[in-house]
Amino acid sequence: MLNFPHFWRLLPALLLSIFTVNADATSFRVQCPNSTTLHPPVTPTTANPSGANPGIKCQQISGGDGFATMGDGTQTYLFAFGPLSGLADHVKGLPGTQPASVFNSVAAPFPEVGWPNTSTTFNGAIGLTPDPESVPPNQLNGHVDPRQIMDVGVLNGNIPAPLMAIDEDDEFFLTLTNVGQIMRPDLFEQHTVHFHGYPNASAYFDGVPDASVAINIGGSFTYYYLAPDAGTYFWHCHITPPEHLQMGMVGQIYVRPRQNRVAVGGSLYNGLVAQQSDLRTKCGNDILCSTPLPPSNSVTRAANKLYAYNDGDGSTAYDVEYPIQMMGFDPNFHFQGMTFNPETFTDLKDKYFLLNGRSYPDTVNPQSLSTQSADGVSRFSQPMPALINIPVGGKALLRLSDLNIMEFHTLASLGIPMRVIGLNARLLRDQDGTNMAYDTNSITLGGGESLDVILDASDTTKYPAGSVFYLYTPNLDHLSNDAENFGGMMTEINICSSFNPTTKMCS
Repeated sequence: MLNFPHFWRLLPALLLSIFTVNADATSFRVQCPNSTTLHPPVTPTTANPSGANPGIKCQQISGGDGFATMGDGTQTYLFAFGPLSGLADHVKGLPGTQPASVFNSVAAPFPEVGWPNTSTTFNGAIGLTPDPESVPPNQLNGHVDPRQIMDVGVLNGNIPAPLMAIDEDDEFFLTLTNVGQIMRPDLFEQHTVHFHGYPNASAYFDGVPDASVAINIGGSFTYYYLAPDAGTYFWHCHITPPEHLQMGMVGQIYVRPRQNRVAVGGSLYNGLVAQQSDLRTKCGNDILCSTPLPPSNSVTRAANKLYAYNDGDGSTAYDVEYPIQMMGFDPNFHFQGMTFNPETFTDLKDKYFLLNGRSYPDTVNPQSLSTQSADGVSRFSQPMPALINIPVGGKALLRLSDLNIMEFHTLASLGIPMRVIGLNARLLRDQDGTNMAYDTNSITLGGGESLDVILDASDTTKYPAGSVFYLYTPNLDHLSNDAENFGGMMTEINICSSFNPTTKMCS
């Protein structure tokens, strides 16, 4: 008699034996150069002996499936992307994007099934290993050990998909590895990465299979992007999008502005003027220019402040940022997706409403959430908390994105007004430099939209330390976990007397 728990533990190896004909050194690969023409080598250091240019960022993700736990305790099946690099940061709810000097490192000891755990410190690429056939031998050239990729990538789906973050002018190398959908061995689903609304120079890397490539099971593909204008973007799988988006294959990427690199005390206005000499960011007569000059001013770069956009006047300054992916799930559709039943698109009806893959009260849990998968192993399925902590007298940037295929989502903040500064990765400013940002108590997003919102708690009289406010949806049917009330799209905003910027926790 077949021992099913033992069978599930062996399944990655069994599937790997099927893929081995095509997938050992030729299909599973990663790509992350230490330097390019645009980003030449830098002087080697002890921390960076290869001289990898810090302007090259890399990330590896898996396309497969997994499980997540809803606010009422129900385990929900996902088609999902999972992390295959930056895992130590993912467990902490941070972006997994790494510089080449970190990405191109080898894990020791080799990762096991269910890896990582909360003590993980490795942020390099899973599977990367010296190539015995390179000249000279044992070079790190993108050769991988497929067993490591399968051990870590199988059933390791995250909701939302692994977070990505890059800086303007970076070159970004993103490797997608298709490990197969283990709960649906009858499917041979391809996967892609489509950065929705993201300026891309080549259709080849756009992820729409009609005009680019789609990745088969047992294969890898590396997308290349030159970081566009600053702002909040999002991405998803573009294979049968209504199905794969509803099943969970959605994520966020944000681009940090050049203005963050202005020296402390330096003129923000002059920094933006200097950008107009760069053809990539020069406005000229471009009506879509994302960096129009504001009125001349003497605002300087403040210490310990970051900026959402190249504003030239400090109007998008913030102290701490929170990426928030808004979404909804139909539990019947997800159950059918796991059990081989026909999936009925016409009957889709979301009943779980999520912020960063969580319903209240899980949204206020600051820890990564794990779910036991069908092989009996617990994996970090929902690593990103939705709890918002603001240092007293500070400002928080909310990077809101929505890829729901069924519903519009509304969020309200009745304690701290929301100042909307950006829409769909564009600073709200007209071509004359007039600031078009506005204050509101609620925002509404449809699928395929993003907003950048600042919660300004700098008035300590109105927002003293210890205050608690709520960010929630006024759509009452979205404040539920399936049939249970008092859940859904709601989280807390805490004003912290003592704040840890690394963990984003009150202390």
